[in-house]
Amino acid sequence: MAFLWSLIFVDPLIILSTILCGVVSIGVSIFDKGGNRMLGVARFWARTLLRITRVRVTVAGAERLDPNTTYVFAGNHLSYMDTPVLLSHIPVPFRFMAKKGLFQIPFLGTHLIQAGHIPVSLEEPRAALKTLSRAAQTIRDRRTSVLIFPEGGRSEDGILQPFKEGAAYVAIKAGVPLVPVALVGTREVLAMGSATFHAAPVTLRFGQPIPVAGLTLRDREELTEQARQQVVRMLATEARP
Repeated sequence: MAFLWSLIFVDPLIILSTILCGVVSIGVSIFDKGGNRMLGVARFWARTLLRITRVRVTVAGAERLDPNTTYVFAGNHLSYMDTPVLLSHIPVPFRFMAKKGLFQIPFLGTHLIQAGHIPVSLEEPRAALKTLSRAAQTIRDRRTSVLIFPEGGRSEDGILQPFKEGAAYVAIKAGVPLVPVALVGTREVLAMGSATFHAAPVTLRFGQPIPVAGLTLRDREELTEQARQQVVRMLATEARP
């Protein structure tokens, strides 16, 4: 919460946009039990934030996604700017799995809850397991995709961390493909612990969807590593001169 309030002194337009979109989202929630209209409001907020901060996003690999299919997206996590980039450019309806703290931010937290995004407790393993099962149920019931950051949080040094198995667990349990996602450049826009934005190019890459047909939960470690290796390769592609 302290991070968001600090932005008042950096760019009041961001706060104004967040408040206005939050109010609209709350109003829309009265008529939108499925959450997709609220997702539309969130996408508008995200695009507005990218315009305010003058961030240009290049997308690669979106043609691999079938608009009629649901997925679990598993991506690296570098910055708070990951959220607006993904909201703006994932081309299918989806919900976030995000740490509980985000759900306590005024307006943003209310939107997240009303829209059906899923809070994750990182401190309680049993609660986390229930949350993963809930995410799989959300995919089946709402026919919507889910986004997970399998590193468990933002990378402090920008280096890709080991992946936890939650994304693979949800994909196998829901019976939907796992899509690796690689983000490059968001850390340069907004570094961890900073409230200063820098205009910088960002690249979002979608990997090859990994089918889970025939897999059981015992295969989640191997599936997790397959996804991570795709992210490693995509990040290496962006690092080449």
